[in-house]
Amino acid sequence: MTSPRRQIVDPSVAGYYHCVSRCVRRAFLCGEDDYTGRCYEHRKAWVEDRLLALAGTFAIGVYAYAVMSNHLHLVLRVDPGTAGAWSPEEVGRRWVQVFPVTVDGAADEQANRERAAAIAADPQRTALCRERLASLSWFMRCLCEPIARRANREDTCTGRFWEGRFKCQALLDDHAVLACMAYVDLNPIRAGLCDRLDESVHTSIPARVIQCEATTDPSPVLPPVAGVHGLDGPALTPTDYLAVLEWTGRQLHPGKRGRITGPPPAAFAKATGVAPERWADRVSGIERDYWRAVGTVDALLERAQALGQCWLKGLGVARRLARAMDRG
Repeated sequence: MTSPRRQIVDPSVAGYYHCVSRCVRRAFLCGEDDYTGRCYEHRKAWVEDRLLALAGTFAIGVYAYAVMSNHLHLVLRVDPGTAGAWSPEEVGRRWVQVFPVTVDGAADEQANRERAAAIAADPQRTALCRERLASLSWFMRCLCEPIARRANREDTCTGRFWEGRFKCQALLDDHAVLACMAYVDLNPIRAGLCDRLDESVHTSIPARVIQCEATTDPSPVLPPVAGVHGLDGPALTPTDYLAVLEWTGRQLHPGKRGRITGPPPAAFAKATGVAPERWADRVSGIERDYWRAVGTVDALLERAQALGQCWLKGLGVARRLARAMDRG
């Protein structure tokens, strides 16, 4: 049974989330469609461009993404505090960037300036737009709906492109965030689409590589690839993250599932909080072993109590991981 989104996402508190949107019937509507024989690979660029554009407008940071042939993975950090600090004029400007006034398909700059000013002059409208610009649901809506309309126009058809609801998991601690980021970034490798990180396209990996090349004084906290930079998050640099990711990819490759072939990088132990021999299972089990939330035993129990429950899926796995660390 599906759950109300408010049980997973607290709109007043900053948090990390793993979101998944799947094409209807899991059809390859963004890849090679075996049924029709058509190639829709170009739609992956549509999704990626739209995602990065919205990240510059919403109070959201994009930490990992992977655009696959029939689904989309995102690791996002929602930051209502950032939106709360925007001036009314800034809220109006950002809102018209998401919903511009257009004439014959082109933005009407004068009309957009007038609309932004009208929003800024109306406190109630400003408050509503501010709330929506810090909303995970509105972000996913503004990402998915234009892609669906554009694809339907291309196919000269109507109807759904994405499934009705996107799946959402709360990531309750830094280790859960890192494991989920690795799970998302390594999607093409697990699917057998590529063997190397530098061959992985339409994921956040190329942006991480650029961060490594451009940063001379890296932050001790891993930054997003786009959007709002939070003060919390995994405590490792982009270079260390790529090292952990590359090592993890060797464990998750279809031909080497569960096989440890070499020592983990130096940053591994501090960053992951789990024994190397358990790390592959933790990453690959993000969707299989957990449901509403991912985290430690204490974090999952606290979230279950907040929901009025005694248990959440994933508690058994979290306990096994904790016992393995204690033995180590």
